[in-house]
Amino acid sequence: MQDPLKEAFVKEIQTIVSLQELINLKAKYIGKKGLVTEKIKNLGSLSPEERKIQGKTLNELKKFIEEFIEKKETELRQKNISEALKKDFIDITLPGKDYYFGGSHPVNKTLFEIIDIFREIGFTVEEGPEVELDYYNFEALNIPKNHPARDMQDTFYVSEEVVLRTHTSPVQVRVMEKKKPPLRFISPGKVYRCDSDITHTPMFHQVEGLMVDQEVSFSHLKGVLVYFLQRLFGENIPVRFRPSFFPFTEPSTEIDIGCIICGAKGCRVCKGTGWLEVLGAGMVHPNVFKFAGYPEGLYTGFAFGMGVERLTMLKYRIDDIRLFFENDIRFLRQF
Repeated sequence: MQDPLKEAFVKEIQTIVSLQELINLKAKYIGKKGLVTEKIKNLGSLSPEERKIQGKTLNELKKFIEEFIEKKETELRQKNISEALKKDFIDITLPGKDYYFGGSHPVNKTLFEIIDIFREIGFTVEEGPEVELDYYNFEALNIPKNHPARDMQDTFYVSEEVVLRTHTSPVQVRVMEKKKPPLRFISPGKVYRCDSDITHTPMFHQVEGLMVDQEVSFSHLKGVLVYFLQRLFGENIPVRFRPSFFPFTEPSTEIDIGCIICGAKGCRVCKGTGWLEVLGAGMVHPNVFKFAGYPEGLYTGFAFGMGVERLTMLKYRIDDIRLFFENDIRFLRQF
């Protein structure tokens, strides 16, 4: 004789179309308060003989329901997966999306290369504040108030005595105040000037260097900077030194390299001269040593400075400095 409870279960499970309905059906029959569970709980009120027969029947029914539900659950889950695949079809043979990885900005690439070259020959790296006292930015570098050289700087003034540094040379003075020779370091960082066109920006990067010891000569300056430029632009690059003027060095010089655009033959970039200015340098002025508190005549040294953006423009043949700051991804991906 067919069990009416079993018949009712089989009939109901045929109508199930979702996992939630199946969960509800399972609870109805074999949950904590399910129909089969309640019958099992009531076995204690039967006689031992009836309990044995009825217990076996109910256990078989419970096992049948569990197996049927498990089979139905597998069918429903497979059905859901098939429907999802039809709805959100993915062609696994198609190529994946391209992801672009970040890289160093061209200015940073050049800056890191400059630092590495100088570190290889024993220079350390020193840093200082970008918001600087007028004293360190000008006076301690032999540029007193009303000195005409201040007009060359196009300075941003925060107050009468505070400026945004116009060069990283103040770092040299600060280090000389704290340390005694021998010194050999570079000071890379951001600097600020009121200037903006295709070759100038209000903020740019400089690397300045200082070497101080007894009997440091112009020959040392020349050897270090020629080595540096040939490492940066290639060992065959021609280099020349021209007399110049900087308040904090004496004698002073500007350093040119053969135009890398025309091969030093003369073009629009080098204005037909075949040469491009890349560096300013000179022997440290005695007044700068005096401000640093060094004994007069005991030490000599040389200093130099360069604009990182300018070197980057030459190295990668870029004709507009503003490209470095526009964040055009088409430009940056080239590097």
